[in-house]
Amino acid sequence: MDGTHMTTPLDATHSNASTHTHSSANSSAKSKWNLHDTQWTLSLFGTAVGAGILFLPINIGIGGFWPLIIMACLAFPMTFLAHRGLARFVLSSKNKHADFTDVVEEHFGVNAGRLISLLYFLSIFPILLIYGVGLTNTVDSFMVNQLGMESPPRVVLSGILVAGMISLMMGGERLMLRAFSILVYPLVGILFFLSLYLIPSWQMPDISLPEVGSFGKTLWLSIPIIVFSFSHAAAISSFVHVQREHYDDLATRKSEAILKRTSLLLIVFVLLFVFSCVLSLTGEQMAQAKADNVSVLSYLANITHNSFIATLGPLVAFIAITSSFLGHFLGARESFTGLVTKQTQLGAKTVDKIGVVIMFFAIWFCAVKNPSILDMMDQLSGPIIAMILFIMPMIAVYKVPALHKYRNRLSTLFVLAVGALAVFALIYSMIK
Repeated sequence: MDGTHMTTPLDATHSNASTHTHSSANSSAKSKWNLHDTQWTLSLFGTAVGAGILFLPINIGIGGFWPLIIMACLAFPMTFLAHRGLARFVLSSKNKHADFTDVVEEHFGVNAGRLISLLYFLSIFPILLIYGVGLTNTVDSFMVNQLGMESPPRVVLSGILVAGMISLMMGGERLMLRAFSILVYPLVGILFFLSLYLIPSWQMPDISLPEVGSFGKTLWLSIPIIVFSFSHAAAISSFVHVQREHYDDLATRKSEAILKRTSLLLIVFVLLFVFSCVLSLTGEQMAQAKADNVSVLSYLANITHNSFIATLGPLVAFIAITSSFLGHFLGARESFTGLVTKQTQLGAKTVDKIGVVIMFFAIWFCAVKNPSILDMMDQLSGPIIAMILFIMPMIAVYKVPALHKYRNRLSTLFVLAVGALAVFALIYSMIK
């Protein structure tokens, strides 16, 4: 005998049964909620909680009490269903390693892939302009109101701040991003504490029913801001890729479970903060905050005589805007480089340097001009994000065979309708 073991049919049956049992047990274990899922929930939550929520109370609060209530009802289905649709879209690829752009090219062709890549860049770049303005106004407001200094020349202050941010990124972008990603969670804790701290100063809101026409218009034009403030679309592609590697056939189910919990956590946290800010300020004060073009925390710091809010408010606003700026700058930089290198013969390093210079001067120019931050969210970022997050995946439902099972569902039609309203809000604001 040479020691070789001959496998009998009975052995094979036992082996197959054992493998099947093991596979089932493994699948059952993976289907349960675990640490991996919790970590991704917190990661997506941290992606969504940025500087956008610091301006959300102002926009919603100006409209009065009832738009706030309607937003509270719509925020969860808008956030969860849209991000679930985008995740399903990325998972519909035949290629397990495909990213967002690859999936678009697979389903819609190369030209569409390039167009979507351009839209992706255009969804990120205006956010950098917004944060350049927000950062300058936050620091200027702090210097004048909290430190009692004279307002410095805006062209000098904005130039130093923007150059400083970009220099940090050029010096060690990965390290900076890691540092600021760690800061997300203390920020969340501070914002939560501030939300509770403001409760004693809540005022009874005006609950009189508004005129139907003006109410509908206010709500409609608020949709892009809501889309912008709750979006974590930038992380969905990498999130789905990891879930596919980790869970294989369970990727869709687990992705949806994680996104559901992320959306719930996000909505509860953000709505508490928004309600607390709105109920602590009058409509006139909200209008003044918009006119001053500062975040709600900076405005609260300026009007209260509380040293805690006066110090902590601008600091939190500064860290939130800075961390969001760095993350979005990295995304815009990579997106610009990829877009231009595909269209030209230039090398990636050359394109990267050109992109950094262009973005520096564009952000600096915008920070000097000081346009309305909320108007920029309304008219630029919100609608473009809506195209990628709400409209494109829903069109894919009717075009891609793998997604046909989601056709004509109420959730699909709802997401498509919200996306269309956000884009039409852009068109309306441009022609009015």
